[in-house]
Amino acid sequence: MYNKLTPEEERIIIGKGTERPFSGKFYMHFEDGCYVCRRCGAKLFESGSKFKSECGWPSFDDSIPEAVKRKRDADGVRTEILCANCGGHLGHVFNGEGLTEKNTRYCVNSLSMDFEPVTGRAIFAAGCFWGVEHYFKKQDGVISTTVGYIGGNVENPTYKQVCYEDTGHAEALLVEYDPDKTGYEQLAKLFFEIHDFTQLNRQGPDIGEQYRSAVFYTDQTQKQTAQKLIDRLKSMGYDVKTSLEEAGEFYEAEDYHQDYYEKTGKQPYCHSRRIIFDQ
Repeated sequence: MYNKLTPEEERIIIGKGTERPFSGKFYMHFEDGCYVCRRCGAKLFESGSKFKSECGWPSFDDSIPEAVKRKRDADGVRTEILCANCGGHLGHVFNGEGLTEKNTRYCVNSLSMDFEPVTGRAIFAAGCFWGVEHYFKKQDGVISTTVGYIGGNVENPTYKQVCYEDTGHAEALLVEYDPDKTGYEQLAKLFFEIHDFTQLNRQGPDIGEQYRSAVFYTDQTQKQTAQKLIDRLKSMGYDVKTSLEEAGEFYEAEDYHQDYYEKTGKQPYCHSRRIIFDQ
């Protein structure tokens, strides 16, 4: 099944037409994500391959492997590019212009494409992951949550190992979010507001290294954002015990731990929210 196209999209994708230069919505579009076929949804170009060519149409110097098919154009001179999955017309490809190191320009109609933005990813540990997930699932912009284990030295640990053996792992929550609806700093503020970050290797009645307060950052921007909030909390008089740890392999916890409070109808026993930061 293909997506329903507007008459103008049909003229471009099926009829091999060309949109007016400088008119396409993706011409000066440079967000992180992936450009996909408007007709079938197949991935075509990563945002990192897009560049400013000033030609009037979106330009890329590379495509996703095997995603784009080349064909001699009907004019006998140019090379047409088509979606390898559905055959929809995308535009033309040119070589030898010297615009980038790859020396290639895929000149694509905006109407031939859709865009899928990058999903944000954050990992927090704040005691029992049941309660942490309970609060993050309520946050606007959160797409999905997964409880699991991170920060230790055992591959594919079980809950029993994390609780009773010295694995070094923390119970943690992996959050996927829409950057257009919420930001990492907003999520980090929520993290601090739903647990007692002044406790070391425990949270309420739960005691052990696996219950430590930690931010597992995936890049330096996340680390800097978390450190800024920690410094702010310290300036407010809090004795912050939260550690900043570089994110390694995240291991998904057993099925019965996922969405625990949603499944059981119970309420968190060691987490509650209090507002600390000005929103």
